[in-house]
Amino acid sequence: MNIPAHAPLHLLHSAAIGTLATHARQPEGFPYPSVLPFAPDPQHRPMILVSRLAEHTHNLHADPRAGFLVVDAPDGDVLSGQRVTLLGTFEPVDSTPEVVQRYLRYHPDAERYLVLGDFAFWAMRLERLRYIGGFGAMGWLGGAELDPLPPLGFDEENALITHFAGHSTGAMGLQLLGVDRYGADLKQAGARARFVFDDVKLNTEALHAALEECIQRHAN
Repeated sequence: MNIPAHAPLHLLHSAAIGTLATHARQPEGFPYPSVLPFAPDPQHRPMILVSRLAEHTHNLHADPRAGFLVVDAPDGDVLSGQRVTLLGTFEPVDSTPEVVQRYLRYHPDAERYLVLGDFAFWAMRLERLRYIGGFGAMGWLGGAELDPLPPLGFDEENALITHFAGHSTGAMGLQLLGVDRYGADLKQAGARARFVFDDVKLNTEALHAALEECIQRHAN
């Protein structure tokens, strides 16, 4: 069954935790699942911050192929909830100021791990993914189908976040975590939320208008 790519895309922006399945070294070849926080990178791929001493990190160095499962079932009904299984390879990501700043917006507590100097970023290069949105709503997508458009640059996204942080979001306790062409990631009263745009926003003016609508809706 064909599925719209925006369904798994929005799910990857709604969740904060995923299950990483690497290939175990001992006993060799067995799946090794572990649960850990992640943040979507500008291409909507899972980006993780892991200790160099962790078993899953050793596994990725030996074989970077992995699976990554993200589930949204707040009422505990997993079979009726959304889930997406990603297949691909994880690659190390340089801890540039841009990468660190973006990740810490999603997971501010991670700053204590970065101070230790033992943690490093990895991001998943997608090959395929399978999305299930409930009974009868499921299908496969190629990794490139998730988003064929060029992502927002760091400076453009940061300018939007800075503008709206000083605009009206602070008074409402609303934090803008990330912006892309399909929606905005928010945190209000400690809860994460995804604001989905009505259509794809291809330029800065359209993004500004969509974020204004987002702020107004959360103000009411």
